[in-house]
Amino acid sequence: MKQKTQKIISLLDEKKAEDIATFDLKGKDYIVECVIIATAMAGKHAYALLDMLKTELKPLGEVFYSTDEESEDWLIADLGDVMIHIFTQNHRKKFNLEEFLTQINEQKSLQI
Repeated sequence: MKQKTQKIISLLDEKKAEDIATFDLKGKDYIVECVIIATAMAGKHAYALLDMLKTELKPLGEVFYSTDEESEDWLIADLGDVMIHIFTQNHRKKFNLEEFLTQINEQKSLQI
C-alpha cells in the first residue's frame, strides 16, 4: 500500500499537482484505506493529471474501478483501496474534504 501511495504522490508531483495530501484511513470506518487529495492549476490540468495516472498505473496492474470525470473542478478515481481526489483550488476550499477526513482519522480504530 505504501509503495502504491508513494508512486501516486510522485506522479502527481512530477506533473505539477499542488498541495498533495494523504490520509491513511486503514482500520477506520471509511470505504478505502487511503485517500490522496491534490490541487490542479485548472480544469484541463485536472484532466491531464487523471489521464497521466491511468497511463502510468494501469500497466503496473492497477485497476481504476470507477472514475468521476463529470466536473473538471473535482475528479475522483477509485483504485479499490485508494481514492484519489483532484480538485481545482476553489472547489478544494469549498468542499474542505480534508476536515472531514481528519475527523475520520481521529476516530478510534474499529475493533473487529
